[in-house]
Amino acid sequence: MLLGMSDIVELDPEDKKIITLARSARARNGVAEGAAVRDETGRTYVAGTVALESLRLSAVRTAVAMAVASGARSLEAAAVVTEAEQPSPEDLAAVRDLGGAGTPLLLAGPDGVLRASVEAR
Repeated sequence: MLLGMSDIVELDPEDKKIITLARSARARNGVAEGAAVRDETGRTYVAGTVALESLRLSAVRTAVAMAVASGARSLEAAAVVTEAEQPSPEDLAAVRDLGGAGTPLLLAGPDGVLRASVEAR
């Protein structure tokens, strides 16, 4: 679901938390994007964009990889703080791969304001 300017969305406190964590990662590391994912047990994994000469990963894909490497079996939600207007198909695919269809990817601007909630399909 893409949100319009007039849509009023009351976020769950846990969803607010992952947006805040994603925003903090972006600012702290000075990277293009910050992301956070919440697994089935409520654990969160926070990451920034990886931009090495030999390895390039979006913040969302890095956070999903961290969750998988830590033993997560599924995701409840994901969030990304970015300048982009919509999440990339690759980010949605990573969220879907671990979370399943319907797992929300919350897209927020650098100010932390939610722009969209997109279900991974």
